[in-house]
Amino acid sequence: MSDTIVVTYRIETAGSVAALAETIASDQSTGTFVALPGETPALKARVGARVLAVRDLGTTEEAGFGAEAAPAPGPYRRGEADIAFPLEAVGVDLAALLTICINGVYAIKGFTGIRVVGLSLPAAFSERYPGPQFGIDGSFALTGVGRGRPIIGTIVKPALGLYPHESAAMIRDLAEAGVDFVKDDEKLMGPAYSSLKDRVHAVMPVIRDHEQRTGKKVMMAFGITATDPDEMLRNHDIVLAAGGNAAVVNINSIGPGAMLFLRKRSGLVLHAHRNGWDILTRHPALGLDFAVYETLWRLLGVDQFQINGIAAKYWEPDASFVRSYEALRKPLARATDRPLPVVCSGQWGGQAPETLQATQGSTDFLYLCGGGVVSHPGGPAAGVKAVGQAWDAAKAGVPLDVHARDHPELAASLAKFGPAPSAP
Repeated sequence: MSDTIVVTYRIETAGSVAALAETIASDQSTGTFVALPGETPALKARVGARVLAVRDLGTTEEAGFGAEAAPAPGPYRRGEADIAFPLEAVGVDLAALLTICINGVYAIKGFTGIRVVGLSLPAAFSERYPGPQFGIDGSFALTGVGRGRPIIGTIVKPALGLYPHESAAMIRDLAEAGVDFVKDDEKLMGPAYSSLKDRVHAVMPVIRDHEQRTGKKVMMAFGITATDPDEMLRNHDIVLAAGGNAAVVNINSIGPGAMLFLRKRSGLVLHAHRNGWDILTRHPALGLDFAVYETLWRLLGVDQFQINGIAAKYWEPDASFVRSYEALRKPLARATDRPLPVVCSGQWGGQAPETLQATQGSTDFLYLCGGGVVSHPGGPAAGVKAVGQAWDAAKAGVPLDVHARDHPELAASLAKFGPAPSAP
């Protein structure tokens, strides 16, 4: 159905799942709480949403929202509903899509759980929006990394407090150790003690010097996030003019409109930090799945997308990481519209074998370690080497503890951060 948007909702209710699905279709398209004289059969046939299918998922005794918010006592029925919205009614504007198909649904009465778990869009959306400019292929090309291993990256830590010359000194050591990618922490944007301009002017000579001596240009992603799109674009231009090639953007903080504004004018790889996504997804009965969320940001032009990793330091379980990775691997309209998955959050190299298993042998991702590199007993440079050694072992099928016998950096990493996690 090339002219239809299909949204899948996971519904929980003390009443009828099918009836609530019909309420969504009516309330979020042509209807309201009372019959309308202008809501003719012809009008509904042209622009009204319709329920395509309802699948039973059983019952539960505990309401998803919690007993205090339940409109009626249990048991509560669960199901999934596929609802089609005509493209003619919604159009291809993402603000309209969010308003009609997602945001308004959460206000409807009768739910004890409502979550958006699927989104299928017509090709018109990919034609309307730019998508990634660099994505997987561009990220590998710009870092000079062959496709037989992941891009290995780290984060400048401490996240806040370093002066520009201190950041530059750390990045010099990391570059010498062979790191492929470095980024500002998402919390670092432009404080007075380390303005973006001063940080760029301190760090980029280090990047250029290393490139001139070795031929390898480390990708450095500077934090350019700002409330004002014009200010964010000025930040972008500072990085680009100094020879930089990447930027960190806190996508939930700036919103879709600012992201599109930036992408249309960008010459940088746009590295998306998704802080705030957990607000939208952490409750299992509410929010939306990552596969829905990432589709919107992918259309808007994200090149690299953080998705946590195996044995992450945050709440997200391994299975959720795997689903996120698989979602990013699927093209929307063409093979080039896939952002680079960024495996992160508490990574240190010990998760390399399990990550390789979870990705079914693919290494088309950025493996990003913050404290797992910077807190290495031998310093950040040794941390980079340890991560590289872990991936060499994983690719060769050699247990990390065996490989560590001849690789002291990996041995020290295992001693500090280990043991490595078990397989997912």
